[in-house]
Amino acid sequence: MNSPADSSSPRPIRALTQLEARIVGVLVEKQHTVPDTYPLSLNALTSGCNQKTARTPVMNATETEVLGAIESLKHLSLVFEGSSSRVPRFEHNLNRVLGIPSQAVALLTVILLRGAQTAAELRLNSARLHGFADVSSVEAFLSELAGREPPLVVKLPRSPGEREHRWMHLLCGEVDVSVAAGNAAERAYESAQDGVSLAQFDALKSEHDRLSDEVVRLRALVERMASELGISLDGSSTSA
Repeated sequence: MNSPADSSSPRPIRALTQLEARIVGVLVEKQHTVPDTYPLSLNALTSGCNQKTARTPVMNATETEVLGAIESLKHLSLVFEGSSSRVPRFEHNLNRVLGIPSQAVALLTVILLRGAQTAAELRLNSARLHGFADVSSVEAFLSELAGREPPLVVKLPRSPGEREHRWMHLLCGEVDVSVAAGNAAERAYESAQDGVSLAQFDALKSEHDRLSDEVVRLRALVERMASELGISLDGSSTSA
């Protein structure tokens, strides 16, 4: 296994807002899942922030709100704007700012997007970002992130009836344990209502996410082609 850490660079000097954290997570996720449309346009980034699946909590951010958060993230060097397209496109700089390897970025991203999870859940949910050989390798990277100064993740106390600890990120500040436990309980209830195990539930969500990413990729390609041809998606010409 590769060494969990390769730098001691500090994380951002202030806590992120939930929207800022969501933006960074979406940029990392889409870099791996829809690489041909990355960096992301403002529209694609907003859609990724507002996804109804694989997101905890679900958001309903406007493009104006996302753009304002992007400007704040630029000051932290966590996001920057590409200059090779007529349409503004944005990409993350998370691994360099935090000084962590790609494996740790994958785990942190999944927690940013989905909230507190066990090491086993993180291994499953991060599969599209990095393939971990086993749960112990996930735990090794999580422990390293928790041992940094300041720490980037924290191991939460086990909730009643749970056998495994869950992990939560600290990029938005200290964790409200009751909220994190409530989110985990909600996910367990949803899986029970569907009559499937939590692992099966997450596998179904992952497949849904893959299909959603494909739709996003195709939509972005259509938008790009329409822009190059000088037409709008309603069929009218945008050329002078």
